[in-house]
Amino acid sequence: MPDLMAQIGDQLTQLQERQLLRRRRTVEGPQGPILNVGDKPYLAFCSNDYLGLANHPALIAAAHAGLDAYGVGAGASALISGHTRAVEDLETALAEFVGAPRALHFSTGYMANLGIIPALAGPGDTIFSDRLNHACLIDGARLSGAQFRIYPHADVARLEYLLKKNASPRKLVISDAVFSMDGDIAPLQELLALCEKYDAWLLVDDAHGFGVLGPQGRGSLAHFGLASPRILYMGTLGKAAGVYGAFVAGDASLIEWLLQRARTYIFTTASPPLLATTLLASLELVRTEEWRRQHLRQLIERLRAGLASLSWPVLPSQTPIQALVVQDNRLALDLMEGLHKQGIWVPAIRPPTVPKKTARLRISLSAAHTAEQIDRLIDGLHTLAKHYG
Repeated sequence: MPDLMAQIGDQLTQLQERQLLRRRRTVEGPQGPILNVGDKPYLAFCSNDYLGLANHPALIAAAHAGLDAYGVGAGASALISGHTRAVEDLETALAEFVGAPRALHFSTGYMANLGIIPALAGPGDTIFSDRLNHACLIDGARLSGAQFRIYPHADVARLEYLLKKNASPRKLVISDAVFSMDGDIAPLQELLALCEKYDAWLLVDDAHGFGVLGPQGRGSLAHFGLASPRILYMGTLGKAAGVYGAFVAGDASLIEWLLQRARTYIFTTASPPLLATTLLASLELVRTEEWRRQHLRQLIERLRAGLASLSWPVLPSQTPIQALVVQDNRLALDLMEGLHKQGIWVPAIRPPTVPKKTARLRISLSAAHTAEQIDRLIDGLHTLAKHYG
């Protein structure tokens, strides 16, 4: 044990020396454009609360109503006694919202992908994954025992080459819809065309597109007008929806199979039903309040225009995720600290979360931000650029 602890201590020191050690900040109060850390308020561009719903009065009221109706805990797994009417209604509403025959609710997006992928593919099968996919897709693929083939980011030509020469009985293409560190959108039309051509399934992780993209916020598939029984659609409910949880939607038989075989659904205690009642209220706001997405698009354009003259590039993105790539880990931390001193919170993202030499500031915008707050961030970065640029 002493040797193990010494090794871990050395590894932590190495992380610190490479500017890769992570740390948490304790936040007081609700999510919003202003976050309180201790007794100091920060203008925050670090949250995935893209529509500004996490502290909405209608959601708070719905949570209270769910608390009164169901109490706090679900008591057991969904297949024992934890599947409530609230969750049943939520699954029905989510399936209708994204235009799928059926949906299944999961506790988190990570748990969803860890359950979905091994239920669909196993030894002898092949999974094809975009190089920049989120960790939960990668971990789900590794857990499955299937052959795991990685294609370069958004490279449909390379994916076709891999699919064409593959003879596995079952092939599964997995991809983020909106890539969480770059903010770009996957070529979903081309991915689906290849899956149809080479008899493969397509799992789309729309964690960062659900609620933001498509008519009424119905997601990335709706953004492209795509529908197919080959697609399994996973959306998360703790980002634009402002609450917690995730779901997968698709062909009714596929969803039934996941209910029977997804271990992260079967063997975990069901989520508190009060979250489902809250999500039903959230879904209505996502559907009806188009002004939130319109305002968000305006803020994105304002930010990109304001940062265009910096020596550091902002990656192409039409989503609330805007990545200012500075390459060097130390510089990313210095810029984060420089903004911190100005009362602005933007996280520095470093390897291994992103590829080597692509350290960045990951700026997340929300419909709750104002144009004046965007301008404050722009001014703050230009001030730092005079020193570091």
